[in-house]
Amino acid sequence: MKAREGEVLVRTLEVGVCGTDREISEGLFGVAPENESLLVLGHEALAVVERDGYGFTRGQLVTATVRRSCGHCIACAEGSPDSCLSGDYRERGITRLDGYDRELVAEDPAQLVKIPKSLGRLGVLAEPTSICERALRHSRTIGSRQPWQLERALVIGAGAIGLLTTYLLRLADVAVWTASLEPENELVEQSGARYVSTHDTELSDLGKFDLVVEAAGNAQLMAQTLGLLGRSGVACLLGIDPRKQTVEIDGPVLGVDTILENRVLFGSVNARREDWLAAVADLNRARERWPEALERFVTLRVPLDRFAEAFEHRAGKATLVLSD
Repeated sequence: MKAREGEVLVRTLEVGVCGTDREISEGLFGVAPENESLLVLGHEALAVVERDGYGFTRGQLVTATVRRSCGHCIACAEGSPDSCLSGDYRERGITRLDGYDRELVAEDPAQLVKIPKSLGRLGVLAEPTSICERALRHSRTIGSRQPWQLERALVIGAGAIGLLTTYLLRLADVAVWTASLEPENELVEQSGARYVSTHDTELSDLGKFDLVVEAAGNAQLMAQTLGLLGRSGVACLLGIDPRKQTVEIDGPVLGVDTILENRVLFGSVNARREDWLAAVADLNRARERWPEALERFVTLRVPLDRFAEAFEHRAGKATLVLSD
C-alpha cells in the first residue's frame, strides 16, 4: 500500500476486539465502504508510523480516532463528530470505512493520536478509554448545569469499559462501587474501588449515587439506574442491548423522583479528539499508579489467523496481534 499526498502510512501492531466487532461479524451491525461488499474490521488500533511526515516520525506509536466528520452538520463543523447530527459520519472498521485489521493503513494525519513510548502496547486501550472519557466529560457537564459534586459513583459491568471507567473515576479520587455478576474482581479492588457481586447484593441496597454508569449492556439495568440516583444525580448508558423486550421501572421513580430530584438519564457513544488525548494521558497516569493492574486488562493476545479465539474470549480484553 502507498500513502497519497496528505496521508501517513502506518503499520498495524495490535487491534482490540469488542462487542461491536462481534455484532458486525454476526451480521447485526456494520456498513461496508461505498461500492464495496466487504468491511475490514478493527477500530481499537495501535500502530507505528512507517515514514516521516506531517509531524510524525518513523517508529512513532500512534492510534487513530474512529468516527470521522460527515462534513455538513454543525456538530461535525465544530469538531464533534461524536455528536454528528446527520448520521452521515464514517467510522473505521464499523461504518463505511475499513478498519485496521490489515498490515498497512494510509491515514489522515489529523486523525492520528500519538502514544508515548512509556505506554507501549497498553496504547491498544486508547479507543475504549476514549469512550469512557467522553462519557465522564458529558456526565460532568450535565451534572454541572447546577451546583453538584461527583463524590459517589456506581459502575454497572466489569468488562473493559466498566473497568476503565472505574479506573478513570478512581484517578479523580471518586468513591466507586463496581458491580457485576462474578463473585469477585481483583482488578476492581486494586484500583481502590469496592466490588459488588450482584448475585449477593441488590444494587438498591448500596444507597444513592451522584453518578451511575451502565456498562453491562442490559436494558432492564439501564431503566433501573434512575432509581439509584440521588438528588441531581446523572445516569450514563454505555452498554448496548438490542434485544426486543419490555423493561419495567417503578412509576414514582420516573413520575415523581426524577422530576423532584432533578435526575438525568442519557446515552453516550464514541468520542472526539479531546477525549482521545485525555484517554492517552490518563492511561499513562493509571500505568504509573497501578502498573501491574493495567497490564492485566488485556488477557488474550493472538495472531490475526486466530481471530475466532479472540471473538469468543470474554474474560477480559482480547486483541489481535498483526506485527511485533
